Amino acid sequence: MSLKNKKILIIIGGGIAAYKSLDFIRLLKKQKVEVKTILTKSGKEFVTPLSLTILTKSKVYEDIFDKHSEVEIDHISLSRWADFIIVMPTTANLMSKLSIGRAEDLATTVLLASNKDVLLVPAMNVRMWLHKATQNNLKILQDYGYFFIGPERGEMACGEFGEGKMSSPRQIYEYLKNYFNKKNLVKKKKWRAIVTTGPTREYIDPVRYISNESSGKQGYEIAIALNKLGIKTTLIAGPSNLILPEDLDVKKITSADEMLNEVKKSLPVDLAVCAAAVADYKPAKKSKNKIKKENRNLKFINLIKNNDILEYIAKNNKHRPRLVAGFSAETENLIKNSINKMKSKHCDLMIANDVSQKDVGFNSEYNKVSIIDKKGKIKTIPKNKKSFIANKIAEILLDKLLIDDKNIN
Repeated sequence: MSLKNKKILIIIGGGIAAYKSLDFIRLLKKQKVEVKTILTKSGKEFVTPLSLTILTKSKVYEDIFDKHSEVEIDHISLSRWADFIIVMPTTANLMSKLSIGRAEDLATTVLLASNKDVLLVPAMNVRMWLHKATQNNLKILQDYGYFFIGPERGEMACGEFGEGKMSSPRQIYEYLKNYFNKKNLVKKKKWRAIVTTGPTREYIDPVRYISNESSGKQGYEIAIALNKLGIKTTLIAGPSNLILPEDLDVKKITSADEMLNEVKKSLPVDLAVCAAAVADYKPAKKSKNKIKKENRNLKFINLIKNNDILEYIAKNNKHRPRLVAGFSAETENLIKNSINKMKSKHCDLMIANDVSQKDVGFNSEYNKVSIIDKKGKIKTIPKNKKSFIANKIAEILLDKLLIDDKNIN
């Protein structure tokens, strides 16, 4: 795929590796890419505005308050103009500013106001990169949705060797090509997905119900991530306190039966992710009136099994999605139980998480999961924010769909 006519905004940070931005711009211009640049104050110590103007054949943006931009507000218009934003080199200082949402110059203000994907290209001394503060900022920025390439291992300008060298212009160019290739392919395929999330409530009487601790956060974040990748996604959500985004198709339900009905209405789809914590049982009969505690004969509630929604989707001969992923919330024997569940439910992937750990899983902003496929391969995503975990899961699911599509064709 050609990058012709793509619009790329490059923000040049203050580091010796800034000179590589000139070679990168040359690569892009050969492919007829439109390029605009923002040169930071420290970036000017390494690259001149004149060099950038000659290469891009465009104005170089430097100041947040530009008297020559009377009509447009640069930090808004530049972001809206771009198809993609690249920050090269991304210094430890710039990472720190972005991690706390600081907007003190044109570069940081554009990034904070951006509605486009942003690629950060780190370059710094190996000790700066490995410092706990920088690594913590890396996790925060990944959670915010920033993409990263590098840094690479190698000899740096300071003479030290290690991880901290900026990725080459060719590596960044290949990353950019792959990004747009994947995005265009998904757009053409018009893939659709459903994601179930949250708990269900199985009412005993008008005020009491059986439920669980699920917040719905992980499934909610997966639906957002899939939607962002270009897969038209429907989120079927049980009761929760989450603020659901307007640009997502959301079906709100209460009980397992209602969730199953919405799933049936949504099929067929290409992908199904069952992240909901559906109650296994429901009362055989719901009391029309509130059961009074004075009723001393109430010794037990007669429960019957709910329909298994994951199994229904995976075993659906008529409308089975091409890819079915289930969630396995376990308190013991995580991998063994999850593999058994994957086989018994006939799904393609099982996303396993240990809900016995209080710092991850139910009612936590964090999670830690292991993704198991039918061949027994296991990919573990270490503890991180649920939004970060969701982005990783979405990328894996998309890659599986692309591979499956390639095999079919």
